[in-house]
Amino acid sequence: MSNKNSNNAAKSRKKAGKDFVQGRIFSLEFFKRYWFYVVFVVAMALAYIANKFLFQSSMQEVITLKAELDDSRTDLVKASADYNSLIRESEMTKLMHQHHLGLSAPLEPPYELKSE
Repeated sequence: MSNKNSNNAAKSRKKAGKDFVQGRIFSLEFFKRYWFYVVFVVAMALAYIANKFLFQSSMQEVITLKAELDDSRTDLVKASADYNSLIRESEMTKLMHQHHLGLSAPLEPPYELKSE
């Protein structure tokens, strides 16, 4: 009996080798026998492709947001510089004279009043 099983196994291996050489390894019988594994491999391939697409989309969004953040930081620095130039005492004096407000800059520094 074991001799018969070994002969069948040898024939099966020879047939598999012959099918492989002749290009018939993926026959209809192969798909009937291993349909679950074929479906699993195809599903994994599709999952890999979808995951790669999602990753690339996320990375593109991150790159876009980083560029937008850099632009916002540049605008912030410019606004801060404009503000700092406007609050300078000489600029304030020039604006008071330009708009004819009738104000003048104090000649003495501010001091604290002490209550008794």
